[in-house]
Amino acid sequence: MSTPVLDIQDLSIRLPAGGDRALAVQAASLTLEAGQTLCVVGESGSGKSMIANAVMGLLPRPHVEPVAGRILFEGQDLLQLDDDAMRELRGQKIGMVFQEPMTALNPVMRIGDQIAEVFDAHQRLGAAEKRKRIVAALADVGLPDPELLYDSYPFRLSGGQRQRVMIACAMALEPRLLIADEPTTALDVTTQAQILQLIRDLQKRRGMAVLFITHDFGVVSEIADQVVVMQTGTIVEAGPAARVLTDPQHSYTRKLISAIPGGHLRQPPVQVEVNRVLQVQDLCKTYRTGGGLLRRGREVQAARNVNFELLRGQTLGLVGESGSGKSTVGRCIVGLAPFDSGRIVINGRNLSQGGGLLQRAGGKLQMVFQDPYASLNPRHRVGAAIAAGPIAQGVSRQEAQARTLELLGLVGLGPEAAERYPHEFSGGQRQRIGIARALAMQPELLVADEPVSALDVSVQAQVLELFAKVREQFKLAMVFITHDLRVAAQMCDKIAVMQRGEVVEYGETARVLSAPEHAYTRKLIDAIPRLARVQEATEGPAAPAPAEPSRLQAVGGYA
Repeated sequence: MSTPVLDIQDLSIRLPAGGDRALAVQAASLTLEAGQTLCVVGESGSGKSMIANAVMGLLPRPHVEPVAGRILFEGQDLLQLDDDAMRELRGQKIGMVFQEPMTALNPVMRIGDQIAEVFDAHQRLGAAEKRKRIVAALADVGLPDPELLYDSYPFRLSGGQRQRVMIACAMALEPRLLIADEPTTALDVTTQAQILQLIRDLQKRRGMAVLFITHDFGVVSEIADQVVVMQTGTIVEAGPAARVLTDPQHSYTRKLISAIPGGHLRQPPVQVEVNRVLQVQDLCKTYRTGGGLLRRGREVQAARNVNFELLRGQTLGLVGESGSGKSTVGRCIVGLAPFDSGRIVINGRNLSQGGGLLQRAGGKLQMVFQDPYASLNPRHRVGAAIAAGPIAQGVSRQEAQARTLELLGLVGLGPEAAERYPHEFSGGQRQRIGIARALAMQPELLVADEPVSALDVSVQAQVLELFAKVREQFKLAMVFITHDLRVAAQMCDKIAVMQRGEVVEYGETARVLSAPEHAYTRKLIDAIPRLARVQEATEGPAAPAPAEPSRLQAVGGYA
């Protein structure tokens, strides 16, 4: 038999004293052959990224370091190599794609110069030959106008384009092993599908091994040959992807699979009376940047004649790719961004006139942001952050504090959480705090901007359940911004699909998902990872499907 590309044997990685456990990874073993894709699956803190960093030699030693086991790359133990030998391997034989390309790319270096560093570290090439190979690497990952991108800065690229640049960096020297650490977690479903297809195509052409780290079994079903499931540092299940997906043996594996949004439609509430909480009428917003004496400025129409309405107790899903304008519309609704023309009517009151919208709304408009850590002041205790809004609106400090403790209990956190700081909580817990802070104002309208896109699937399921609970309890009207139609199907009564600033399709969720009229809506549905094997694993074999499954079934994972 040929030597595996990667063979990890009984690897244990120590954490600093005082952590929640002594070992980040405990006695982990896995094998990866050439041409195979091995997915390491688990929630945040399971140890999967620790394994990737150990292979790359990127652990922050001596605080976090391997204490047992071996990491064999083509028969050579990486743990026995010094820093110079590891630098020789990195980039040339082992490439890595990180989760967040904007933090992995230098913001003040041009794209071409960053890829040039890979060649400079391992090869001696003339300037012309090096530029030729960099342009070819950019073209190889499907980037448009690679000659122009060579001289561009990272901030001028979209999230999907930046991730492609990272793949170009990792693949420039045609490594034998590619490690992809959550490369599609926060990407749109269409961009995610493109990145997964790109990795498959490059793997097929070059015969490399791929170690793919993810928390989403939907991604696993699309790309994996072998699967390793990790929980709190321990491998609890391993085997061929088809077997793990159809016949999971461990309860934790079944939990991760069942947590994937299934696209099951929410039953719309019975409207006894028509109570329009929100009306958006012909909303327009244009961003203008740059410009000067000798060059034209750039204009982007983020919202163009956007119209929709929302009743009390209803949830509207704003769906679309990055750059479609959905977040801009959300920010305009809550007054965080001025708009050019149109009207925003809240409970019959026109709040369209620029500044002061939030003051006139009296705190009845609230927003839950995508990144809860960035939206919470790290120097303020959680209790103070939640109580600040009601106090600013004239509520007594005693009443505000009592309301804070009540809301912390509602979102599943104890009263002791009020005295802790944001950094002491997990991502899912911080999102719960963000929801509690929004509810403290007793809002009538809640705008949630991609609140679960970067969360583990199990945490995502908990947060979605919490949103549903508070919606029913407070009879909230909600604008739920998402790029995942599975989440929209579960949460929303109506869907507005946005593309390049325009609403291209709008209607009842069941109608939009089962009989989409616009090609862009069909494109979003087609890009969703197909989960037929996952559904069978959790619900048993499905009934025989018709020859042409409906698009609503496709969203639910039955296609």
